[in-house]
Amino acid sequence: MSRTFVALPPWLAHAFRAQGGPVPWSAVIRGALSAGPLLLLAVLLDRTAPGVIAAIAAMLAGINDRPGSRRASVKRIGVPALAGAGGLLVGTYGGEHLGAVALTFLLTALGLVAGGISAVGPVASGVGTHMLVGSAIGAGMPGPEPGWLRALAFLCGAGWLLALRLVLPTPGATAGDFRFDGERDAVAAVYDAVAELLDAVGSESAVDRREALTAALDHAQDALAGPRLRRYASSTAERRLHAQYAAALPLAEAATALAWAGEAVSGRTSEGPRRLAVAVRENTHTGPLPAPHRSAPALRALDDALLHAADAFDRGKPTDLHTRRRTAASVLRLVFGAGGREYGLRVALCFGASVAVAQYLHHARWYGQHAHWYWLPATAVFLVKPDLGPLVSRVLCRAAGTVLGALLFAGFAAVLPRPEGLVVLVAVSGALIPVATRHFAAQTAVVTVLVLALVMVGGEPQASVSRIGETLLACAIVLVVGHLPMPGQRGGGVRARLTAAGAAAQAYLTHVLGGSDDRTARWTLRREAYRRLAEARSAIALTAAELPPLARHSKGADSVVATLERLVDATTACAVHLDDSGRLSPRDIEQLAGLLEELGRERSFVPLPELPLAG
Repeated sequence: MSRTFVALPPWLAHAFRAQGGPVPWSAVIRGALSAGPLLLLAVLLDRTAPGVIAAIAAMLAGINDRPGSRRASVKRIGVPALAGAGGLLVGTYGGEHLGAVALTFLLTALGLVAGGISAVGPVASGVGTHMLVGSAIGAGMPGPEPGWLRALAFLCGAGWLLALRLVLPTPGATAGDFRFDGERDAVAAVYDAVAELLDAVGSESAVDRREALTAALDHAQDALAGPRLRRYASSTAERRLHAQYAAALPLAEAATALAWAGEAVSGRTSEGPRRLAVAVRENTHTGPLPAPHRSAPALRALDDALLHAADAFDRGKPTDLHTRRRTAASVLRLVFGAGGREYGLRVALCFGASVAVAQYLHHARWYGQHAHWYWLPATAVFLVKPDLGPLVSRVLCRAAGTVLGALLFAGFAAVLPRPEGLVVLVAVSGALIPVATRHFAAQTAVVTVLVLALVMVGGEPQASVSRIGETLLACAIVLVVGHLPMPGQRGGGVRARLTAAGAAAQAYLTHVLGGSDDRTARWTLRREAYRRLAEARSAIALTAAELPPLARHSKGADSVVATLERLVDATTACAVHLDDSGRLSPRDIEQLAGLLEELGRERSFVPLPELPLAG
């Protein structure tokens, strides 16, 4: 008896996807030690109101507490926290001194700014989210403390979680200085990814393995390039990690060239990178490395890269991270470009509408006797952010998670003693956040329980039913506004990412064909090209999972990205061949010409702006 499976549409299938991986026990411990203890201390000191603000800040920081290096976490957690404190300050003073209409216009303008900023990248998106959530809490959850004290409490809560992230050692870590565990794991993952790509050469999985290598290099680059007091690495352990990362770049280049050639290599070819991964992870010397056969230019490049890596591992000479820092002009282009304008306008309309509706319900006494109306606009913030997932998927997950979380909290509130039972519930929920972030519905359920427990400790009555109603109302607002016709051409975010990827591919191709001997510049341009292509592919995947009226604006963009990726792969192979023989073969020239011609044909029917590539 055969079974028939019905394929779900992309917008619905996305709602059922969850991230995998081991439990992040370090983050779980930090979560348990963040919001709960802060709330307990505030209750003991009879300073419950600022304690609630600090615990909310710790919760938001916990959502941003993702795997990676300690240095990168300073920017990933600290910068959004500063924006959240600023938003809280604006919201508090705006709520105290402005009427309902003026406050709505103020927060709508703030939404326009936050939305435009969010188009820059992941950290900037966190900045926009925290700014708006902070302003909603400041205006919609008034308290007796002055605005500056509430902002200070917010910073203390987020700072406490960040301090835990920087100070606590990783459980089970035994290799080297524990401060660099994140960097060490990230660099080792690059060598593992190189080995897996070599194993996949000549198979259908080679493209996926090359994309995984790009992701590993991006992660390692971000882990090592976090904020620092000094310009260069100051410790021996850190300089060694920088050298080990730099030594992986020629290996990745050679592996990519082999994958582009498509001819399978012997199994022993991947043994060298795997031994290097072990050496990085265990902070030991490499020992003897097996040399691959030198029968092809890419294999010779791989052998040379292994020799260079062995030398770099021993010497640990500080090297460049091969990053191209964004200039202020490029950031402004992203904020005020088509993607930033579309993003900002959508966020502003949704946030402003939710603020207006929430204030109307507040003045109509729909909330009862208490003065809190923050839930509806704060919910709209998490729903309207395009980079957090497709719109319908977010709405479905948010609704389901809120209903589940509110019902769970209603049950807990009926049996737990107050306030001690609720403080324990906050601590447990904080510990669950790092695991729950793998699925938006699970994260919503945990956050709902945590926030409802916090505000009940702060004096708000049990309000699970009203919170469900507000969430459903926010979902309706975001669904309607999210599908309204917008000025200009839709799909601006995808177009902006495609244009950036095309420009990066153009710069890399021009450098390689220009005959320059500057390998550092070449590796920097190659890293930039693959990073921008990965960003474009992510933006396209999110847009493709929207409802058809929105998804159609990115139709055909995935084909353009695939062609650009093949062009960058071919350029990498050409760079290896030029290093080996000083000239390109007729096959190299034919492949490049064919890819440029194919890209020109795709631009002729895909509704995208012309990419900056010349044939």
